[in-house]
Amino acid sequence: MGYRCRIAGNSETLAQSDLLLLPGVGAFPAAMQALHASDLADILCQQALGGKPVVGICLGMQLLADSSSELGLTAGLGLIPGKVMALEQSRWHIGWNSIEVVKDEPLFMNSDGQAMYFNHSYVFDAPAQYQMAVARMDEFSEPFTVGVHRNNVVGLQFHPEKSQSAGRAMLASVIEGLCRA
Repeated sequence: MGYRCRIAGNSETLAQSDLLLLPGVGAFPAAMQALHASDLADILCQQALGGKPVVGICLGMQLLADSSSELGLTAGLGLIPGKVMALEQSRWHIGWNSIEVVKDEPLFMNSDGQAMYFNHSYVFDAPAQYQMAVARMDEFSEPFTVGVHRNNVVGLQFHPEKSQSAGRAMLASVIEGLCRA
């Protein structure tokens, strides 16, 4: 996409970055344990609370929450209020699904109705004021949150990097919008 990227695990490199991207694959408790063991949990929170743009993808989005019930109760980063719970309609949500933008939010608007790639079994239950996009297992099921936004922090449940041109456009909109704010 033309952005200069670095993988970093220290406060100096993170402080010099324009935006922090928190990816995620795996289970919430192990991810939080790894973030705490490397002091990245505190660094991420300090940077976010200081105004640095932060984007969480998949488990990275879930880690932004206050807590998760996955494999027991685990505290999250607490950057966006809410809790992570098991997906009710199915054991997992894997594959392509359309997202519905539920707020008039410039970072998300161009992606309304676009198909994105998902791979998760837990969802971020966020208060309505932070929910920006939802998806449904089918046309009759209840929506679940797939996009959250609070100030300079955005979470995306789907994988924009695997969602072809729609995902790249969404990611570019989020990155450029947060960095210009």
